Amino acid sequence: MRILLLGGSVFLGRAFAVEALARGHRVTTFNRGRSAPDLPGVEAVRGDRTSDADLAALVSGRSWDLVVDTSGQQPHAVAASARALREHAGRYLFVSSVHAFADWPTEPVDETSPLHPCPADAPGDLPPSNANKAGCERAVLAAFGPERTIVLNCGLLIGPYENVGRLLWWLERIARGGRVLAPGRPDLPLQLIDAADFAAFGLHLAEQERHGSYLTTAPPGSSTFGGMLEACRTVTGSDAELVWVDDRHLTAAGVQEWTELPLWANEFVDGKPIGLWQADSLRAHAAGLRCRPIEQSVRATWEWIGRRGPRAEPYLQGSLPLGIEPARERAILESVDAGVEFGPTVGEA
Repeated sequence: MRILLLGGSVFLGRAFAVEALARGHRVTTFNRGRSAPDLPGVEAVRGDRTSDADLAALVSGRSWDLVVDTSGQQPHAVAASARALREHAGRYLFVSSVHAFADWPTEPVDETSPLHPCPADAPGDLPPSNANKAGCERAVLAAFGPERTIVLNCGLLIGPYENVGRLLWWLERIARGGRVLAPGRPDLPLQLIDAADFAAFGLHLAEQERHGSYLTTAPPGSSTFGGMLEACRTVTGSDAELVWVDDRHLTAAGVQEWTELPLWANEFVDGKPIGLWQADSLRAHAAGLRCRPIEQSVRATWEWIGRRGPRAEPYLQGSLPLGIEPARERAILESVDAGVEFGPTVGEA
């Protein structure tokens, strides 16, 4: 196949490029050339997807069997690229998110769950939000139609070249050793998917000329928080002691969900368990999705960190730094040691 990657140099886009080249496909990347180098073997076209002139130059004299869009965040930009490409490409694979579902993370979701009510023609100054991906999906469908569109509602990605840093922070924190604040409970189920497995599935669907929406993440309960942290301890050779602190202590201490302790969020809202790690990916697995054990992803990521070397700047989720400050971590652990009580367990009557 001739494949156009909108992006193609960072994390998931890079994973698509690696997998596509390994399968013998011809790959073109379209990006501004600012984030990371393109892989050897691709045709790299420089341009900005928000520029009509750049899109016109991209499609001039070119056509592809498949567009893979890993970088679309704003509906207006996705609509512009889809319109420019609809006469120059056979299919459009859009990487959406589980965030596009209106009920997530409060309730379990699947492909039939309602999307956020974001229109395909949402304005260009739309603030970043979970609803944006829903509008992006609608923009692709409007241009390419359902028979030529693949939508992958992405779960939480891990693996080498991660550009957010959730797993990276945990690996580096555990490598430093000592007493490590482990959030929640060790048997909390997780749904994490390696970017390489995600890319392989997307290309498999295109090769099979499939279409439709697929909630693309690991099966519920395929890993646990404890299993992930133990894998981090194993691959780093650390003597770290994991000290598990339950949600009530963390919430009472004001720990910020997702950022201070990456991947952690309170299991309960208003006393009810939420569907954070209960996305139904059965359709994707029936269509050929295969997810490697989390231990393999953790090891490969640690090996990549070793090749990358130390990182001076903090990891960021949006504009927020990831990771709890050492002094704050120690203070919370000391409060647990002292038997500080924070009230009834979250979720109890």
